Amino acid sequence: MEVSFTLNGAPVRVEAPEGMTLLHALRGPLGLSGPRFGCGAEACGCCYVAIDGEPRPSCALPAEAVQGRAVGTVEGLGTPEAPHPLQSAFLEEQAGQCGYCLSGILVSAAALLKHNPDPDEAAVRAALEPHLCRCGAHNRMIRAVRRAARVMSGATA
Repeated sequence: MEVSFTLNGAPVRVEAPEGMTLLHALRGPLGLSGPRFGCGAEACGCCYVAIDGEPRPSCALPAEAVQGRAVGTVEGLGTPEAPHPLQSAFLEEQAGQCGYCLSGILVSAAALLKHNPDPDEAAVRAALEPHLCRCGAHNRMIRAVRRAARVMSGATA
């Protein structure tokens, strides 16, 4: 079956056999490497993408579920030349070690900041709660999200 949707602002079509997950469509035929396979049970957060602006796991979601919808991945946040404030803040706070979980965390953090431009620590923790990070960088990630919020609001970092 052919599935058409918007990916990081651009229309795409992908041939998705029955049973193909969105994650496999993104990583396979669409060639993205940001969303990652972690647990396959929607429990670790590595595969999170934004669907119509809301963070959702993609590892068990059938690809056809995004027909006509907007999907955003970490690749859509910024570029090396013009990184998203979250990407810059994560680098400045050294908020990632191995980086395996970061694409999903960045997608969830971007959705949080879109809906709540000035989140307190509790709001950031709640937004990142579905994400597992075995490196133990959680406190730096929270600082990075709050730093990005300040930058995005025009306050000093």
